[in-house]
Amino acid sequence: MKRRHSTTRTVGVLTVAGALCGAVALGGQAQAAVATNTSALRAAVTLEGVMEHLEAFQTIADENDGNRAAGTSGHDASVNYVEGLLQDAGYSTWRQPFTYERTDFTGTALSQTAPGAEDYTFGVDFYPMDYSGGGTVTAAVTAVDINLGGDRASTSGCEAADFAGFPAGNIALIQRGSCDFAVKADNAAAAGATAVIVFNQGNVVAGDDRLSVFGGTLGEPVRGIPVVSASFAAGETWANTAGLVLSLAVEVNITQVQTENLLADTPTGRGDRTVVVGGHLDSVSEGPGINDNGSGTAATLETALKMAELGITPTNRVRFAFWSGEEDGLIGSSYYVSQLSTRDIKNTALNLNFDMVGSPNAVNFVYDGDGDALGVSGPNGSGLIESVFTGFFTSQGSASVPTDFDGRSDYFAFIEAGIPAGGLFTGAEGIKSAEEAAVFGGTAGIAYDPCYHSACDDIDNLDAQTLDIMSDAIAHATLTFAQTTSAVNGTGKGKGKGTIEWQYKGAKALR
Repeated sequence: MKRRHSTTRTVGVLTVAGALCGAVALGGQAQAAVATNTSALRAAVTLEGVMEHLEAFQTIADENDGNRAAGTSGHDASVNYVEGLLQDAGYSTWRQPFTYERTDFTGTALSQTAPGAEDYTFGVDFYPMDYSGGGTVTAAVTAVDINLGGDRASTSGCEAADFAGFPAGNIALIQRGSCDFAVKADNAAAAGATAVIVFNQGNVVAGDDRLSVFGGTLGEPVRGIPVVSASFAAGETWANTAGLVLSLAVEVNITQVQTENLLADTPTGRGDRTVVVGGHLDSVSEGPGINDNGSGTAATLETALKMAELGITPTNRVRFAFWSGEEDGLIGSSYYVSQLSTRDIKNTALNLNFDMVGSPNAVNFVYDGDGDALGVSGPNGSGLIESVFTGFFTSQGSASVPTDFDGRSDYFAFIEAGIPAGGLFTGAEGIKSAEEAAVFGGTAGIAYDPCYHSACDDIDNLDAQTLDIMSDAIAHATLTFAQTTSAVNGTGKGKGKGTIEWQYKGAKALR
């Protein structure tokens, strides 16, 4: 299975501005460059080594109810495995425990009682939003300012005026689009709605599914009425059904989760320019999480082990991070950042995040740090991080595509704190386009990872060639920033938060 990009096309000393150790970054732009040769580390970080860790994660899941979810024995065993290897390699490791509430909706149901009777399928036709209230409601349904034609552009429920004349006591049927779900739900509640259904918009958005049922979040606090999402098809049918009465029962069950992040510091390096490198170690409860995110954590772990084995002494301290609670809303990484003092934040040079880097129908996505492609930029210095990755892929004769900071992974809290961030991603449930298939191979018209958040995200749910080059890119960027002698985000400019308007919080959509 050995496929080595870095030995068939040696990078050695790159000449891409901004992709080099020693680049002085002001406003995210490189002013000078002194190269770091990363070839030895990349040669040491092999596909076989990464796969060995992934096989271990699969075995752990097999022995622990099929998953490695936060708060379970599978996650505990994953932490023990990673920590043992890092300690043996000479790293200073520490665990950061935290507790949070996980919500499930066992017992939730939706049915039509008039005209006629029909039951709807949980997770297919509808799904409760995070921070929905519980309760049972049977009521007439009133559509609110929806648009089922043309491009289906919608501001449904975004303004209090949308609810003028709304019959108090009814269920509000609202279309996705334009504003946060929290705004829609709160406006509906203020108008006297006893429940809210937000159906998918029905438009076309690259890399997103705007037709099926979706996972959404309202954000704290918990609302006083039930709020669920629905597919576009269901919403369209309900909107066109005269005399519609629905019965919705949302049962909210809370579980206290006790879990921990695992962190490992290099023994040497400047603490005032700490480079935080990592991804989430937890899986969803539905499966072993080998691509999501065994792939990112295995490649990060192998990079750390080979840095130690080669006797690399970093200029800057590298903190390898293995987050927990990501699948429940970026809990672990958010907790870590919340515990940083103002000084700690200033002393964090950047965050590199690696989440799903072996997708079977992959695209080489790089986060668009400077916003020049997608118009959404990260904090000052994020553009430099992006250029390290794009420069690497170019040097390997491989393509890469920008992807935006939408809030779906653990960079979220770092960016919120003004810390430069970047990283890699190879695709989740988004659909691969014909243009992407022409460049990267694979199959157009299906998901980048058809097993996303499913039981089949196992050891066979990987593309070896993708995982290989992504592991090289991770090793290259980690060493580049470990050895830089300049501040990544520049001097005297501060750490602005960029121009990001979050679309997600973890796997759950905000709008």
